[in-house]
Amino acid sequence: MRHIKLLLEYDGSNYHGWQSQKSGNTIQDILYERIVSITGSQIRLAGASRTDAGVHALGQVAAFSTNSDLSIDVLKRALNAKLPKDIRILAIEETDGAFNPRFDAVKKRYTYLMSIGRNESAFLHKYRWQMKASLNLDAMKEAGSLLTGEHDFSSLRGSGCSAKTTVRHIHSLEITTLHTMEFMTVSINAGWIKISIEANAFLRHMVRNIVGTLVEVGKGRIAVKDVSAILNARDRTKAGPTAPAAGLFLEKVFY
Repeated sequence: MRHIKLLLEYDGSNYHGWQSQKSGNTIQDILYERIVSITGSQIRLAGASRTDAGVHALGQVAAFSTNSDLSIDVLKRALNAKLPKDIRILAIEETDGAFNPRFDAVKKRYTYLMSIGRNESAFLHKYRWQMKASLNLDAMKEAGSLLTGEHDFSSLRGSGCSAKTTVRHIHSLEITTLHTMEFMTVSINAGWIKISIEANAFLRHMVRNIVGTLVEVGKGRIAVKDVSAILNARDRTKAGPTAPAAGLFLEKVFY
């Protein structure tokens, strides 16, 4: 039995997330079907992160076991030939049978993109949350620093979360600004905001709820000093709204 590790990226706009569902329109379901059709045998496919509907991935990791004798290169070419164009296999390698892409991960990095102003891009509108007015980035950064470290993130957990514990450790939360976004061979001008969060693990909707709360701070609707109180309340209703899925990317899984 061979054990295969996949590194893949996808545009999640048209899918119901990673996790398999009855609808079948998920990344996991589609990838599973293509692997089975190529290898000719049933498999168990595991992923590192259960990205939500509409969320994208630049570095999702998955794994499966197979008796197929197809070479790694052939398997990669065959998968990319059969998969939709918005799901791509970036790399394939053989791994140890004990490898679990979810439970062996030591931390993950998610990135969220926003743009400031009223200029619409015909190409990037699917991949960001547009803010009509400016935000107080200094206040957002100060509030973000209060979220780093180990905390109970119950106030920033989405409904339907099945995690056994709500304690997570955020290693870093960085907010940076970009004046342009490179796309193909052109630069799209706008006030871009990039929020990158690394943590040992994430709760359901945790990143999007953090972003929504930080935006409320940036708008002056939540005071910086109240962020710690929001965490301590362990009450989702005390935090900001859930940011749209379109701006969220699973950037990297660390092992």
